[in-house]
Amino acid sequence: MPSCFANRANADTRILLPVFTKDYKAWLKKQPAGWQDWLAATGFKGEAGEVGFLPPIDGHAINGQEGRAAQVVIAVEAPWTVWSLAGLPSSLPAGRYRLEADLAPDEATRLALGWALGCYRFARYRKNDRAVPELVWPAGADRKRVESAAAAISEVRDLVNTPAGDLGPEQLAEAALALAGSFKAKAKVTVGEALLKHNYPAIHTVGRAAAQEPRLIDFSWGAKGDPKITLVGKGVCFDTGGLDLKPSSGMLMMKKDMGGAAQALGLARMIMAAGLKVRLRVLIPAVENAVSGNAFHPMDIIRMRNGLSVEVGNTDAEGRLILADALAEADSEKPELLIDFATLTGAARVALGPDLPAFYCNDEATAKGLLEASEEEADPFWRLPLYQPYKRMLKNKIADLSSTGSGGFAGSITAALFLQHFVSDTTPWVHFDVYAWNPSDRPGRPEGGEAQTIRAVFAYLAGRYGAA
Repeated sequence: MPSCFANRANADTRILLPVFTKDYKAWLKKQPAGWQDWLAATGFKGEAGEVGFLPPIDGHAINGQEGRAAQVVIAVEAPWTVWSLAGLPSSLPAGRYRLEADLAPDEATRLALGWALGCYRFARYRKNDRAVPELVWPAGADRKRVESAAAAISEVRDLVNTPAGDLGPEQLAEAALALAGSFKAKAKVTVGEALLKHNYPAIHTVGRAAAQEPRLIDFSWGAKGDPKITLVGKGVCFDTGGLDLKPSSGMLMMKKDMGGAAQALGLARMIMAAGLKVRLRVLIPAVENAVSGNAFHPMDIIRMRNGLSVEVGNTDAEGRLILADALAEADSEKPELLIDFATLTGAARVALGPDLPAFYCNDEATAKGLLEASEEEADPFWRLPLYQPYKRMLKNKIADLSSTGSGGFAGSITAALFLQHFVSDTTPWVHFDVYAWNPSDRPGRPEGGEAQTIRAVFAYLAGRYGAA
């Protein structure tokens, strides 16, 4: 990620003057006549997202540069959010800028993070030579938190944006091990036939047809006596649909089917960087759902890690199978909180669209805390019910469960109910069904891979556990 902050202003620093849209008319009346005329002539109306470059009032040179704008007015919606300034790094000329605004520390932190996210570029395959403007750190901003969150979100975006040819299960494991190593976490990876030896049958079944062997990535960090928090992320590095093959149009976005794993790694980075007083464990089943002579079939029966038998309703619903093995392992340790992230169902996108992940929770206090953090951080998600009567849709005549159920209704809910069979009722559990992708450019959120939910989840965890 390019450097986009400066410690102090210099002689050429331009001033950013943010004005809330609701206050623009009153603000304008207080400005010099020259600025009023200039803004009117340039068509600046004070609408959200507008940027106006203000000339020197007296027409004289500023900092030795004749005609250079020394101040920039920006119109923003109230109240401040992480996205209020996020579009500026893409729209402002290169140079150094200082924000002139009276900000509380939490507001300064959010605005700085939005600026950092607006500076993100995915440059692995194509250089972007455009210089990134620098922002003088706003007074009161928590630099460590901004840098940690920006690094985590950039990593999530990079992982999701990388095509499957360069990010298979092996490379995803390498990225996870590199993260674990940077924080001295204890890590191991169970690969290929060893999955059967250690009783991870669904992970092996789903991934065995691919050239890169399936694997379970597992790392732990923190003091053993601290509350145990376990994160699980769906790591399907590419999904052909298996023998229930997707059409070509359905495969175009499938490099992002490891988006849940990316979210888990991004959140893990934030937790470890902040030194939260938790015992963190991260489990990522990493596979490619490929087609080969040994691919699993529709209506195959899998004896799962927890002993339940599952009939495969559709090989294109593979994510819940590999998550089930990882959730059963996570649950065996009875963590204080178990959270999984997965690009799991198209049904969630139909119901809520790309920006609003669905989330499910079996613990009311946890759900309430997460929703409060979601609103506070402008990191949205929407709670859907673990509606128990719909478990009837998962009943099967020859196995304990169907992986997909019947009828085609409530696809996201039935997927969550399937996963619930692998988590004890006494384990507080959260399931996020995310899209992990921006379908179009917005300020600070370029088209492509995206981190969803992890800012809010981190804020909730930080408030609950604090730093060591």
